[in-house]
Amino acid sequence: MTVFDDEIPAVGNLDPDLLGALRRAATDAADDGVEIFVNGGWRCREYQEQLLREAVSKYGSEEEAARWVSTPDRSAHVLGAAVDIWPPDAKAWLSEHGAGYGLCQIYRNEPWHYELRPEAIEDGCPPMHADPAQDPRIRQ
Repeated sequence: MTVFDDEIPAVGNLDPDLLGALRRAATDAADDGVEIFVNGGWRCREYQEQLLREAVSKYGSEEEAARWVSTPDRSAHVLGAAVDIWPPDAKAWLSEHGAGYGLCQIYRNEPWHYELRPEAIEDGCPPMHADPAQDPRIRQ
């Protein structure tokens, strides 16, 4: 789906500031011949819980799964504050230009995961966490 597909809850339920930044970035990326798609955005709690159960099954423990999937209580996706970007050229474009829109990659192990950090427009993106398990917001 594109960042303009409001009728799809994964896009339409994103934080309005995040969505605005994504739309500005997508418009400028299109001028460079790059189309930004949303591979994952807002998620309901039930879907986030399902993803967590699947990650525990795949990785063998809650501790290892936490490197990839947050609990519904801690997930930025459930809050509408995170977006997963696709395809690879869109991720590369955002990696280079995203800070100018306040869009920052948060985790080194998830190059597709972006969140809004408005201060990045002036100061650049903050250092990335190795993975979600290292994020103090998640570990609380």
